[in-house]
Amino acid sequence: MMTSFRKILCAALFISLTAGCSTLFGTHEGDEPARYSELRYDNQTPIKLKVNKVEVISEFTPSFRRPNVEHLFPISIEKTAKTWARDRLEAVDFSSDKVAQFIIKDASVTEELDPTDKVFEKDRMKYRATLNVLIRISDPDKLSNAETEIQAWRELIIPADTDISEKEKYWNGMVTKLFEEFNIRMERNIHQYLNMYVENSSHIQEY
Repeated sequence: MMTSFRKILCAALFISLTAGCSTLFGTHEGDEPARYSELRYDNQTPIKLKVNKVEVISEFTPSFRRPNVEHLFPISIEKTAKTWARDRLEAVDFSSDKVAQFIIKDASVTEELDPTDKVFEKDRMKYRATLNVLIRISDPDKLSNAETEIQAWRELIIPADTDISEKEKYWNGMVTKLFEEFNIRMERNIHQYLNMYVENSSHIQEY
């Protein structure tokens, strides 16, 4: 019978930003539309896993219908998660049958109108970005597996009449901050809960 052990650390990452001043991300007439670079992590030390291969799997299916708006973002949360896995996770034990799976379970963004009944205040729009990733390492020889999971989210609140170019700047910052935290916490989780599969790991975890 297959045995397994599961160690999960769920990280709730939250920020609520209320933007009341249009000069926070100022633009000028005649400016070219902003272009946003995809986030990369290939400048950081890869996490070397004692597995034969790393599989990157997405179980997330965008709906392309509101309240979901992740398809409107200049930087895709799902694509960035895949990039993180390919940049940071490296298989180094090709003689084994062990497999690491990086599974994206959620990479959504929802939009919600937050109306106000106050005369001199504007309606606001609330955005919530959610990233849920599971890493599972399977060892067929020992009929066992180990896994760790991160559930992260951030919120952004801006005036409902914010134009699209300003929205994209806020959205870009939102995704960037989400992955800054994810990068730190997922690396920590791997070294803490999957340490037996990390090459040259000095971390000792008690179970």
